[in-house]
Amino acid sequence: MQPPGPPGGDVTRDLTGTPFPLGDWGEPAERLDELYRWVETNALRTAEWYLSDRVWKRRSARILRIGTAVGVIAGAALPLLDLTGVAEGTAGWGYLSLLLGAACMACDRYFGLTSGWIRDVATAQAVQRRLQALQFDWASESVREVLGPTEGTASEAAERCLGVLRRFSEDVTELVRAETADWMVEFRSGPAPLALQSVGVVPARAESSHPSGRFPLPPGTRPNMPRQRPPETR
Repeated sequence: MQPPGPPGGDVTRDLTGTPFPLGDWGEPAERLDELYRWVETNALRTAEWYLSDRVWKRRSARILRIGTAVGVIAGAALPLLDLTGVAEGTAGWGYLSLLLGAACMACDRYFGLTSGWIRDVATAQAVQRRLQALQFDWASESVREVLGPTEGTASEAAERCLGVLRRFSEDVTELVRAETADWMVEFRSGPAPLALQSVGVVPARAESSHPSGRFPLPPGTRPNMPRQRPPETR
Protein backbone atom coordinates (compact mmCIF):
# COMPACT_ATOMS: atom_id res chain seq x y z
CA MET A 1 0.00 0.00 0.00
CA GLN A 2 2.08 2.85 -1.28
CA PRO A 3 0.68 6.39 -1.07
CA PRO A 4 -0.03 7.66 -4.59
CA GLY A 5 0.85 11.11 -5.78
CA PRO A 6 -1.61 13.99 -6.13
CA PRO A 7 -4.31 13.49 -8.75
CA GLY A 8 -3.68 15.03 -12.11
CA GLY A 9 -5.94 17.18 -14.22
CA ASP A 10 -8.28 19.93 -13.22
CA VAL A 11 -9.66 19.51 -9.72
CA THR A 12 -13.32 20.40 -9.29
CA ARG A 13 -13.43 23.42 -7.01
CA ASP A 14 -16.30 22.63 -4.72
CA LEU A 15 -17.04 20.99 -1.39
CA THR A 16 -19.59 18.48 -2.64
CA GLY A 17 -17.12 15.59 -2.53
CA THR A 18 -17.37 12.40 -4.55
CA PRO A 19 -19.35 9.19 -4.08
CA PHE A 20 -17.86 6.63 -1.73
CA PRO A 21 -16.04 3.97 -3.78
CA LEU A 22 -17.86 0.66 -3.48
CA GLY A 23 -16.59 -2.62 -4.83
CA ASP A 24 -15.49 -6.17 -4.14
CA TRP A 25 -13.17 -6.68 -1.19
CA GLY A 26 -11.61 -9.77 -2.72
CA GLU A 27 -8.33 -7.84 -2.93
CA PRO A 28 -8.15 -5.82 0.31
CA ALA A 29 -4.87 -4.13 -0.57
CA GLU A 30 -6.27 -2.73 -3.83
CA ARG A 31 -9.47 -1.59 -2.13
CA LEU A 32 -7.51 0.18 0.61
CA ASP A 33 -5.37 1.94 -1.99
CA GLU A 34 -8.54 3.05 -3.77
CA LEU A 35 -9.98 4.37 -0.51
CA TYR A 36 -6.75 6.24 0.20
CA ARG A 37 -6.86 7.90 -3.22
CA TRP A 38 -10.51 8.84 -2.66
CA VAL A 39 -9.76 10.40 0.75
CA GLU A 40 -6.67 12.21 -0.51
CA THR A 41 -8.50 13.56 -3.57
CA ASN A 42 -11.29 14.99 -1.42
CA ALA A 43 -8.76 16.65 0.89
CA LEU A 44 -6.85 18.19 -2.01
CA ARG A 45 -10.12 19.39 -3.53
CA THR A 46 -11.10 21.02 -0.23
CA ALA A 47 -7.76 22.78 0.16
CA GLU A 48 -7.82 24.02 -3.44
CA TRP A 49 -11.38 25.32 -3.02
CA TYR A 50 -10.33 27.47 -0.08
CA LEU A 51 -7.19 28.69 -1.85
CA SER A 52 -9.17 29.66 -4.96
CA ASP A 53 -11.91 31.28 -2.88
CA ARG A 54 -9.43 33.52 -1.10
CA VAL A 55 -8.09 35.04 -4.36
CA TRP A 56 -11.02 37.33 -5.15
CA LYS A 57 -11.59 38.08 -1.47
CA ARG A 58 -7.99 39.18 -1.04
CA ARG A 59 -8.06 41.39 -4.14
CA SER A 60 -11.33 43.01 -3.13
CA ALA A 61 -10.11 43.55 0.43
CA ARG A 62 -6.93 45.24 -0.83
CA ILE A 63 -8.91 47.55 -3.09
CA LEU A 64 -11.19 48.55 -0.24
CA ARG A 65 -8.26 49.05 2.15
CA ILE A 66 -6.48 51.24 -0.39
CA GLY A 67 -9.69 53.21 -0.82
CA THR A 68 -9.93 53.60 2.96
CA ALA A 69 -6.35 54.83 3.25
CA VAL A 70 -6.71 57.27 0.32
CA GLY A 71 -10.02 58.58 1.65
CA VAL A 72 -8.66 59.17 5.16
CA ILE A 73 -5.49 60.87 3.91
CA ALA A 74 -7.37 63.07 1.46
CA GLY A 75 -10.05 63.83 4.06
CA ALA A 76 -7.38 65.05 6.47
CA ALA A 77 -5.18 66.89 3.96
CA LEU A 78 -7.73 68.83 1.89
CA PRO A 79 -9.33 70.71 4.83
CA LEU A 80 -5.85 71.68 6.03
CA LEU A 81 -4.98 73.02 2.57
CA ASP A 82 -8.21 74.99 2.62
CA LEU A 83 -7.38 76.49 6.01
CA THR A 84 -3.88 77.50 4.97
CA GLY A 85 -5.16 79.04 1.75
CA VAL A 86 -3.09 76.81 -0.51
CA ALA A 87 -6.17 75.30 -2.13
CA GLU A 88 -9.32 77.15 -1.23
CA GLY A 89 -12.68 75.44 -1.50
CA THR A 90 -11.31 71.95 -1.05
CA ALA A 91 -12.73 71.33 2.43
CA GLY A 92 -15.95 69.88 1.00
CA TRP A 93 -14.00 67.45 -1.15
CA GLY A 94 -12.03 66.45 1.93
CA TYR A 95 -15.17 65.59 3.86
CA LEU A 96 -16.45 63.64 0.86
CA SER A 97 -13.17 61.71 0.66
CA LEU A 98 -13.39 60.93 4.36
CA LEU A 99 -16.92 59.65 3.86
CA LEU A 100 -15.83 57.43 0.95
CA GLY A 101 -12.98 56.04 3.05
CA ALA A 102 -15.40 55.16 5.83
CA ALA A 103 -17.70 53.54 3.27
CA CYS A 104 -14.83 51.37 1.99
CA MET A 105 -13.98 50.25 5.50
CA ALA A 106 -17.65 49.49 6.23
CA CYS A 107 -17.95 47.40 3.06
CA ASP A 108 -14.87 45.40 4.01
CA ARG A 109 -16.25 44.72 7.47
CA TYR A 110 -19.80 44.02 6.29
CA PHE A 111 -18.87 41.54 3.56
CA GLY A 112 -16.07 40.01 5.65
CA LEU A 113 -13.50 40.13 2.86
CA THR A 114 -10.33 40.54 4.93
CA SER A 115 -11.37 38.06 7.60
CA GLY A 116 -12.74 35.74 4.92
CA TRP A 117 -9.55 35.30 2.93
CA ILE A 118 -7.55 34.91 6.15
CA ARG A 119 -9.88 32.11 7.24
CA ASP A 120 -9.58 30.49 3.82
CA VAL A 121 -5.78 30.44 4.03
CA ALA A 122 -5.82 29.11 7.60
CA THR A 123 -8.27 26.34 6.72
CA ALA A 124 -6.33 25.31 3.59
CA GLN A 125 -3.08 25.18 5.56
CA ALA A 126 -4.75 23.11 8.30
CA VAL A 127 -6.04 20.62 5.71
CA GLN A 128 -2.60 20.38 4.12
CA ARG A 129 -0.93 19.77 7.50
CA ARG A 130 -3.46 17.05 8.29
CA LEU A 131 -2.91 15.50 4.85
CA GLN A 132 0.82 15.39 5.46
CA ALA A 133 0.21 13.60 8.77
CA LEU A 134 -2.03 11.11 6.92
CA GLN A 135 0.71 10.37 4.42
CA PHE A 136 3.17 9.57 7.18
CA ASP A 137 0.60 7.43 9.01
CA TRP A 138 -0.17 5.55 5.81
CA ALA A 139 3.55 4.95 5.21
CA SER A 140 3.80 3.61 8.76
CA GLU A 141 0.94 1.18 8.12
CA SER A 142 2.62 0.09 4.88
CA VAL A 143 5.79 -0.75 6.83
CA ARG A 144 3.73 -2.76 9.32
CA GLU A 145 2.20 -4.71 6.46
CA VAL A 146 5.66 -5.56 5.12
CA LEU A 147 6.73 -6.81 8.55
CA GLY A 148 3.97 -9.41 8.40
CA PRO A 149 2.84 -11.54 11.34
CA THR A 150 4.96 -9.63 13.87
CA GLU A 151 2.48 -6.77 13.70
CA GLY A 152 -0.78 -8.75 13.87
CA THR A 153 -3.07 -10.42 11.38
CA ALA A 154 -4.17 -9.09 8.00
CA SER A 155 -7.63 -8.21 9.33
CA GLU A 156 -6.09 -6.14 12.12
CA ALA A 157 -3.90 -4.32 9.60
CA ALA A 158 -6.95 -3.56 7.44
CA GLU A 159 -8.85 -2.25 10.47
CA ARG A 160 -5.94 0.02 11.38
CA CYS A 161 -5.80 1.40 7.83
CA LEU A 162 -9.55 2.01 7.77
CA GLY A 163 -9.29 3.73 11.16
CA VAL A 164 -6.55 6.05 9.87
CA LEU A 165 -8.64 7.02 6.82
CA ARG A 166 -11.79 7.52 8.89
CA ARG A 167 -10.08 9.74 11.47
CA PHE A 168 -8.57 11.83 8.70
CA SER A 169 -11.93 12.30 6.97
CA GLU A 170 -13.54 13.30 10.27
CA ASP A 171 -10.73 15.79 10.97
CA VAL A 172 -11.14 17.46 7.57
CA THR A 173 -14.91 17.62 8.04
CA GLU A 174 -14.41 19.21 11.46
CA LEU A 175 -12.06 21.82 9.97
CA VAL A 176 -14.66 22.80 7.38
CA ARG A 177 -17.40 22.86 10.03
CA ALA A 178 -15.32 25.07 12.32
CA GLU A 179 -14.61 27.53 9.48
CA THR A 180 -18.30 27.66 8.61
CA ALA A 181 -19.18 28.25 12.28
CA ASP A 182 -16.71 31.15 12.46
CA TRP A 183 -18.28 32.63 9.33
CA MET A 184 -21.72 32.33 10.93
CA VAL A 185 -20.54 33.96 14.17
CA GLU A 186 -19.12 36.91 12.23
CA PHE A 187 -22.54 37.79 10.78
CA ARG A 188 -24.62 37.44 13.89
CA SER A 189 -25.00 39.52 17.02
CA GLY A 190 -26.18 38.12 20.31
CA PRO A 191 -27.69 34.62 20.49
CA ALA A 192 -27.89 32.45 17.40
CA PRO A 193 -30.78 33.27 15.05
CA LEU A 194 -33.98 31.34 15.62
CA ALA A 195 -33.80 29.92 12.11
CA LEU A 196 -30.47 28.31 12.90
CA GLN A 197 -31.62 27.04 16.28
CA SER A 198 -34.68 25.41 14.76
CA VAL A 199 -32.55 23.20 12.52
CA GLY A 200 -30.02 22.48 15.26
CA VAL A 201 -27.22 24.62 13.83
CA VAL A 202 -25.42 26.52 16.57
CA PRO A 203 -22.01 28.12 16.03
CA ALA A 204 -19.08 26.44 17.71
CA ARG A 205 -18.29 29.41 19.95
CA ALA A 206 -21.79 29.34 21.37
CA GLU A 207 -21.50 25.60 22.01
CA SER A 208 -18.16 25.92 23.75
CA SER A 209 -19.27 28.87 25.86
CA HIS A 210 -22.38 27.11 27.14
CA PRO A 211 -21.75 23.37 27.25
CA SER A 212 -25.07 22.77 28.94
CA GLY A 213 -26.91 24.05 25.84
CA ARG A 214 -28.53 26.99 27.68
CA PHE A 215 -28.08 30.64 26.82
CA PRO A 216 -27.07 33.11 29.54
CA LEU A 217 -29.74 35.08 31.33
CA PRO A 218 -29.98 38.85 30.77
CA PRO A 219 -27.91 40.92 33.21
CA GLY A 220 -29.64 41.61 36.50
CA THR A 221 -31.98 38.61 36.18
CA ARG A 222 -32.06 36.02 38.93
CA PRO A 223 -32.63 32.39 37.98
CA ASN A 224 -36.00 30.96 38.87
CA MET A 225 -35.70 28.23 41.47
CA PRO A 226 -38.39 25.53 41.65
CA ARG A 227 -40.78 25.97 44.51
CA GLN A 228 -40.71 23.41 47.26
CA ARG A 229 -43.72 22.27 49.20
CA PRO A 230 -43.54 23.02 52.92
CA PRO A 231 -43.24 19.99 55.15
CA GLU A 232 -46.57 18.60 56.28
CA THR A 233 -47.36 19.06 59.96
CA ARG A 234 -48.74 16.11 61.81
